Amino acid sequence: MRRIDTDVLILGSGGAGLFAALHTLQVAPDLDVTVAVKGLLGKCGCTRMVQGGYNVALAKDDSAERHFMDTIEGGKWLNNQDLAWTLVTEAQVRIRELENELGCYFDRNPDGSVHQKAFAGQTFDRTVHKGDLTGIEIINRLAEQVWSLGIKRLEDHRAVELIKTTDGSALSGVLMIDIRSGDFTFVRARAVLLATGGGPTMYRYHTPSGDKSCDGLAMALRAGLPVRDMEMVQFHPTGLIAGPDTRITGTIIEEGLRGFGGHLLNGEGERFMTRYDEQGERATRDIVSRAMLSEMRAGNTGANGGLFLTMRHLDGTAVRTNFRGMVDRCADCGFDLVSGLVEVVPTAHYMMGGVVFEANGKTSLRGLFAAGEDTGGVHGANRLGGNGVANSTVFGGLAGDGIARWLASAGELAEPDATALNDACGHCLHPFEKPSGDIEAIRERLYDMMWEDAGIIRDAASLERARTELDALRRDLNEIGVNAGTRAYHLAWHDWLNLENLILVSRVIVAAATARDESRGAHFRADFPDACDIGNSWFTSARLDGDDIAVERKPVRFTRIRPGETLLRETAAE
Repeated sequence: MRRIDTDVLILGSGGAGLFAALHTLQVAPDLDVTVAVKGLLGKCGCTRMVQGGYNVALAKDDSAERHFMDTIEGGKWLNNQDLAWTLVTEAQVRIRELENELGCYFDRNPDGSVHQKAFAGQTFDRTVHKGDLTGIEIINRLAEQVWSLGIKRLEDHRAVELIKTTDGSALSGVLMIDIRSGDFTFVRARAVLLATGGGPTMYRYHTPSGDKSCDGLAMALRAGLPVRDMEMVQFHPTGLIAGPDTRITGTIIEEGLRGFGGHLLNGEGERFMTRYDEQGERATRDIVSRAMLSEMRAGNTGANGGLFLTMRHLDGTAVRTNFRGMVDRCADCGFDLVSGLVEVVPTAHYMMGGVVFEANGKTSLRGLFAAGEDTGGVHGANRLGGNGVANSTVFGGLAGDGIARWLASAGELAEPDATALNDACGHCLHPFEKPSGDIEAIRERLYDMMWEDAGIIRDAASLERARTELDALRRDLNEIGVNAGTRAYHLAWHDWLNLENLILVSRVIVAAATARDESRGAHFRADFPDACDIGNSWFTSARLDGDDIAVERKPVRFTRIRPGETLLRETAAE
């Protein structure tokens, strides 16, 4: 086993991970920082895939308070309010850092001010963007800085287990697999940042790339950390349907199209959203997704079982100018976004739930920090479009600051628990000890079950079916293996490991959804269609308890504003 020592190990190279690397060195330039990524730095991860933009209050008629209230009301009052306030205020700092220090060039108005477009669920047009390719702009500039500073990189390395010290009181480091060779690498670190991103790819239709398999959440659960709000899985209303048997199906057709005035049509060519919500297509993502699923289940669909997005009633030149990337993507799949119909379906997009953390990134495990989609509490029951990349960059930067300051007086390299390290290696090699089997069949079963029984609309019976099937999937996966031979670029092996993580996180989603006997935000129970009293809101906190999932209800603390109040309160945290 290869062994590496570093001061700071960052797992993930999206907005959270790269901002953390830069901020760590800004505070403490002498620290040794290593970024580990499952693919290639700058070329993978979810931030690069961001099309829409970055929410921030910049205009004179907008304010952080207004952005905060949109975030809280969009999150149905389940948010950690101090984290939400940090998001909206630090976003104003981070957007200037992105432009003035990193060189991001966002779209401008004729007067030179930053252009901000409309996104659903918000009372002000505050989404900063670069056309519909905002994520590429941000990641390209971040990656350039990381390369120029000589930050160490472990590319094509997947993290498989958080390894604690012998007494279990702190984190020693992370066990990884070098995908290129198939060999194990143990990276011992004084501090580790979990920034792998979420990625709900356990659903039939999903937006993240196939390499996203909730690795960070699965490792955190196995390490005993609590996660919150895991029942809150966001479905983006418009995922492209490019036909059967193609991975591009589920890819986002961005929300800005509906904000620009795009219409959703059912299979009969009728607009339907105003029957479900007065905001029509600009309602929040959870409302639009449920409305679309209702139309689909009623049989009002297109040829591939989806619905339609159209811009043909709008100025074609304006559509081409503002959404060049979307026009090209649709054309590549045989659709005319400007003057035709594009078939779409709700698609699993983002996980509001994640590891319980503090604004500086600290978790309950000494030496482990977390930021981005691996964390929970910022968005509550529903994330506003445009708040995701703001979340990653804001809390990634704060985590980098927090790590550097913490290491100034704490955190030493510590020896790992040798037994735990050996056991983790043995577990990863388990598939080579079993006869090869049909991994793809298990993946298809997971896709179908999570989509039908634990997706946009749930009830007690469907969740029980999901729990039973997940137990069966776990047993079946454990009994099949992969072909032996070279472990270098053994994609079937990594598919097996991906599925194991997805099944674990799916079990937590189902357990949390079962515990929430109401409908709130992205979580809709057909058997409990109403929300409980907002003033007595509670969130789910789940952890792995032996072989079971333990779920607790914990009260939401209204630290800045209570339902019915109109003015934000100052708090000690501020």
